[in-house]
Amino acid sequence: MRVEDLRGLDLFAGLSDEQFAELAAGDSEVRIEPGAELFREGDPADFWWVLVEGAIDLVRQLGGEPSVVGRMDAPGRWAGGFRAWDEQGVYLATGRGAVPGRVLRVPADVLRARVDSWFPFGSHLIRGVYGTARSIEATARQRESLAALGTLAAGLAHEINNPAAAATRAVGDVTETFQTVLAAVTRLASGGLTGPTADRFAELDALRAEIRPPAAPLSPLAAADLEDDLSAWLADHGVEDEWAIAAPLAAAGVGVAWCDRAAGVLGDGPVLQAGLQWVAGTLATTSILAELGEATRRISGLVTAITSYSQMDRGSLQLVDLTDGLDSTVAVLGHRLGTGVTVVRDYAPDMPRVQVHAGELNQVWTNLIDNAIDAMNGTGTLTLTTRAEPGAVLVDVTDTGHGMSPEVAARAFEAFFTTRDVGRGTGLGLDIARRIVTERHGGTITIAARRPGHTTLHVRLPTSRVEARHS
Repeated sequence: MRVEDLRGLDLFAGLSDEQFAELAAGDSEVRIEPGAELFREGDPADFWWVLVEGAIDLVRQLGGEPSVVGRMDAPGRWAGGFRAWDEQGVYLATGRGAVPGRVLRVPADVLRARVDSWFPFGSHLIRGVYGTARSIEATARQRESLAALGTLAAGLAHEINNPAAAATRAVGDVTETFQTVLAAVTRLASGGLTGPTADRFAELDALRAEIRPPAAPLSPLAAADLEDDLSAWLADHGVEDEWAIAAPLAAAGVGVAWCDRAAGVLGDGPVLQAGLQWVAGTLATTSILAELGEATRRISGLVTAITSYSQMDRGSLQLVDLTDGLDSTVAVLGHRLGTGVTVVRDYAPDMPRVQVHAGELNQVWTNLIDNAIDAMNGTGTLTLTTRAEPGAVLVDVTDTGHGMSPEVAARAFEAFFTTRDVGRGTGLGLDIARRIVTERHGGTITIAARRPGHTTLHVRLPTSRVEARHS
């Protein structure tokens, strides 16, 4: 590498002719070829690489897939060389040629010797800063990851626990109810209701089949009044434990008129009681099984949402429907919504599927939706909007919270900026979302509106790689 090639780099501003000569004596020039690897993630960082011309993609393995996390495309940008100050230093990414050019390669021990000789005080500072920053960053990232994972896991555990508890309770209830039904059938048989010439059981079953539970549950007041009427009727007809029979009959919308018809088939006394217990038991069993089915469907839905959210079963880059990612994120954050936040989905029907890093994009939706929920403080409306335009897809996340001051809006996308108290939310601001949208997907993210009662974060993603729209 000629000294003249290095003089124009701001990185080396201030070096003397003698220092340039010393640097050039220990380095070598390496050609950049598109697709060719210069250094590999995880290998010892034994060389310092300085870009002279061309471009190098920095690639990391994320979720089992190679992902471009940055690009060296400005002369003077550098990578590696960490073993000049850390014996365990490794390359943080793989350097892969993107645009033909040249790069300066300096052995780490040469770099260390030159810095120690030229800037002894600076060398001490670099070692201290590098070691301290590495320790702090490793600890902070570990704790942030554990805190975020713990919060998410606790919320998911809460979401899954409710239907799981309902399913467990339903299994216990159906076992008890089934025993009641069997006992009622036994009493009916011993009471002479069944037999070759007795058609009364078939008539009772026909009456049971006529029962059509209401589409919507009765109001508590209407249900209580109906139970009282049924209890009084049952007591007048000599039926014991009328409360145990009246409740399931009332829940199914059975009235006194139906009971009169049943008494006409069964008569009064023990046979009437056994027959009504059998009907009430079958109705209760049907209702419990419906609850059990709903609980298991809810658990299955959560598992599906978690799988979609984490993209555990898919590659890194894929064609996706953005609404799937939005919906799975809402499901995963369901514990944060509570009962006071209403979710409105305004999805365009003509949205194309876009080729994106789906798992990373779900992190964007997580930050935007989590921020919106936090801004509403438990009460409000969260609106998710999707639209398509030529060459792009648009996603808006709008909340009816307290808005955003000009000062906060000006710094919202700064790294490490947050207005949240310690322990609330992700605490990561919008910088992560911005980098994923802009650097990883070539899109934009802006604050489209920020007045009190209406704050919108606007995401625009290019559709340079999309699947043909479905008709």
